[in-house]
Amino acid sequence: MSSPPAPWSAPWTCAGAEPRLGGRSEYNRSVNPYLDLTREFNQGGLRAIVSSGQAVVLLRLSVASKDGDWIVRETREALEHVLGVLARRGARYRFGAPLDVRWMQGSWSAHLEFQGAGLRLRTDFVTRPPRLGPADLALLWQQQGAVDMPCVDPRRLIALKQTGRERDYAVIGELARLLSDPHEQLLASRSPDDLVALARAQRVVAQRLSEQRPLLEHALHGDSQALATALDAERRALMAADVARLGRYRAASVAWAEAWPALQREMDDQPLLAQHALMAARALDLLPFVLAGGAA
Repeated sequence: MSSPPAPWSAPWTCAGAEPRLGGRSEYNRSVNPYLDLTREFNQGGLRAIVSSGQAVVLLRLSVASKDGDWIVRETREALEHVLGVLARRGARYRFGAPLDVRWMQGSWSAHLEFQGAGLRLRTDFVTRPPRLGPADLALLWQQQGAVDMPCVDPRRLIALKQTGRERDYAVIGELARLLSDPHEQLLASRSPDDLVALARAQRVVAQRLSEQRPLLEHALHGDSQALATALDAERRALMAADVARLGRYRAASVAWAEAWPALQREMDDQPLLAQHALMAARALDLLPFVLAGGAA
């Protein structure tokens, strides 16, 4: 249930929000290595915005995330700069698309990893994340253009977290509580109690939004039990939609997946930029730039 660019959405900044990490041995560090990478990606200009799990960490809703996710500008310069940073770290490709404009414009994702300070650091990149429309994405780049640590704001992060993983919906519920606008809260909240209270306090807004989110009718009537049932059905529908989306990408990459083990062995002893050239050349015949019918 992603939202269009909204006039009530204020610019969001994660500047100064870098938490000290601890509690898990692999992340028992005072500095988050993924944030160090973000600074390198953005040297000389904004190219990468922290997304997904690391954005949740920046918002202090999680202690750590096992990998790093970024939305990257869809330009050759930005992607080559990111590859250069990773090449200096000895990164290697994991299964996915090449970090190349031709595939990124089809909403494919690229996945790489490297060893850093005894840790295996996984990095994931998209230029067109799911459930964020072009205008909303353009507004995100505009809003994050002058901050020290660019990251996805809670409203957009809620859309990105509408995945096929059940655990992400607990995160969405907490993200919804960070929203300052009742309009956004009513569209995003996962809590029956919160929604009933919001509908009581913002009845006119809730009535208007019930056309977009019908379960708000239950909130308006104070029916928490019916609301909980409707929220569960909504979650299952959102999960099924994301599973179907990923299924279209899996179907389009069957030949690529079959060729990957041999290609990976061929790339094993090569530096990243050589890997990238070989991977992109091979993908030309096996991985479509854009799915039939457009990006999913």
